[in-house]
Amino acid sequence: MRYLNEEELQVASRFLFLSMAIVVIQQDVQHVQKGAFKIKEPYTQLLEKMISEATNERRQLRQTMQKKNIKVVTLNKNDSFSSFLFLCQSREEKRNYFNPAIRKKVEVILQELMHKALPPYQRPVSANT
Repeated sequence: MRYLNEEELQVASRFLFLSMAIVVIQQDVQHVQKGAFKIKEPYTQLLEKMISEATNERRQLRQTMQKKNIKVVTLNKNDSFSSFLFLCQSREEKRNYFNPAIRKKVEVILQELMHKALPPYQRPVSANT
């Protein structure tokens, strides 16, 4: 049974997956800096711009969550599933996500952030745009 409305759930889940994407990008920055790249700056700059875009969006989501009294709590994780508790006012909803599905959601967010971070003339041409 759903206890949060669509908007509340959308804001909370976007915050959750965007936060995960930020962690992934930060790890990628570390890999680029330690990696065998000949010229690291363009990659680092792209990743830093993606972090900036993500951080700005997450800040806005956090403000929305504070206004609506929405919270996300990690319950538990194992090899296959991760469980999160979404709280809004006096309502709560537990959601289980299949870890490969989380990975796909984070990947989509990474693609969105990359698209925002690249100038229009450098954006890759894809079937989705």
